[in-house]
This record gives sequence, C-alpha cells and structure tokens, in this order.
Amino acid sequence: MTQDPTVRAAVIVDLVGSRRHTDRAWVHARMMEALQQVNQEVDFDQPLEPTLGDESQARYLSVESALRATLALRLALPEELDCRAGIGVGEVEDLGRTPYGPLQDGPAWWAARDAIVEAKSRESVRDRTLRTWYQVSERLVGPSRDEYPPAELVNAFLLTRDEIVTQMSGRSRRLLRHLLAGASQVEMAVAEGISTSAVSQNLRRSGAFAVQSSQDQLASWFGGR
Repeated sequence: MTQDPTVRAAVIVDLVGSRRHTDRAWVHARMMEALQQVNQEVDFDQPLEPTLGDESQARYLSVESALRATLALRLALPEELDCRAGIGVGEVEDLGRTPYGPLQDGPAWWAARDAIVEAKSRESVRDRTLRTWYQVSERLVGPSRDEYPPAELVNAFLLTRDEIVTQMSGRSRRLLRHLLAGASQVEMAVAEGISTSAVSQNLRRSGAFAVQSSQDQLASWFGGR
C-alpha cells in the first residue's frame, strides 16, 4: 500500500524545566547544537527547528524516523537538559513561513499537540520518567490509517524506553548515543577516557543494549509492513 502523500509524523518538542536555568543563552545554544546534530543523523521531511519559547517542531515521513529523532535529541542534549515530545500522525497543510518558523496546520499537528500535553500530564502524575507520547489523528481513517502502527503498541514501547533513558547518567546516555551510531566499545572508551571493560559494564547495567534491541525490533516491524 502507498502512503498518502499528505500524511506525516509531526513532532513537537519542548524543554523540561528549562526555566530553572538562569543562563538562557547557554540553554538556547545547547538546544540548537542538539537540533542540528539530530538533523544530520535522522532523515526528515521538515528539519527540527525552534519555533516559539522552548518549543521546536519537525516533520517525518515515517513514525520510525520520528521515534529515532526524539530519542536522538534526548541523547544529544547535555546532562543538565532534557526534553519531552509529542508525535502525531495525520494530514498536514503548509501555510507558509513566519519569522518564528514554518506556519502549518492539520490533524497531524493537532495530534502531536495532544500527545505532548498527554506526556506532560502523565509525567506529573504516575509515569514520572515518561518523556514521549504518540497519537494517530482520529481523522485518519481507512487504508491510510492501516499504514501506521497503533498508539497502544508505540506508547507501550515509549513507556519502557523512556523509563530506561530517564534513569541513565550523563555518561550512560553518551555511551548509548555512541552505541546507536555504531561506534565500537574501543571508540567509546577513548571518547569517555575510560577502559573498554568499564564501557561494557556501563552498557549492560544502564539498559543501553535493551534500548538498542528494542529500537531494532521496532525497525524490523516497520520494515515488514
């Protein structure tokens, strides 16, 4: 089946607790660096770029790319910063650009907004490690909807992935980032200034291998569709 060319995976990102940082210039600079790194690593339909306040937006051709990008962004940010994201699938409409970025509308963006609100709500009550949520627009029906994974499947994955990543130390996140990029443990050891044995122990204990394997399993599911 061919995907509807107007359907995309829209992503809305905001920084977690950024207003607690007194050096706003530093926060903005680190966020811009992280956005640029993710844009180099993950193919996009519209690159991750800031809009207003602490928010950024992007658009992807697949849910898999959106999931990879939201993880890559968390891992690219320095230890002092974190972000949450809402992923929404549906139709999109380009309305031009403003001084603050692209002007867009459509069910994908509405779903992404609802998703990030849900992530923040869950984070503040029960799922304190959750940073990412996924929603498919109710307006996406028929064959087009069947091309995209159900919310229950993706959100079960995200609850587990975010639990592991949120609990990681700064070093563990950096090592996971290297792992997902295909770096060897020797290369990781050099980058971190530690032994290869310490790298191996960290990857096992932090859950990095589990995150990598779950990403691979999900990619296989997408590839089989």
